[in-house]
Amino acid sequence: MSDKGMMEKEEIFSKVLRAGRRTYFFDVRSTRANDYYLTITESKKFTNDDGSFYYKKHKIYLYKEDFEGFREILEEMTNYIIDEKGEEVISERHQKDFKKEHDDNSEEDMTPKTSTAEKFTDVSFDDI
Repeated sequence: MSDKGMMEKEEIFSKVLRAGRRTYFFDVRSTRANDYYLTITESKKFTNDDGSFYYKKHKIYLYKEDFEGFREILEEMTNYIIDEKGEEVISERHQKDFKKEHDDNSEEDMTPKTSTAEKFTDVSFDDI
């Protein structure tokens, strides 16, 4: 394996956050110049029709020169969400009696549709 491949694999420090079907991996890695950077990987579990499963992964590379700006905006955005909506999760998906749309067509006309703003968090990093 090349030196680049070996460096990409080397994890200096790691933490994992499990959140339902999603898992977030925070890994400190080393550059060729032996400096450190952070990778944040979101791994989401999906199930095939046959019952087998697979994972989709999205990764962000965050370098030291971007830490302060990233931290400021992340704090501003999370504070805004908490200030506007509180800490309680209010997504339909988290309700005890939540039914998927295709399972409950009888109430489809009576159920309000999700707005574009509510779908904002369903961003795929492949789109960026």
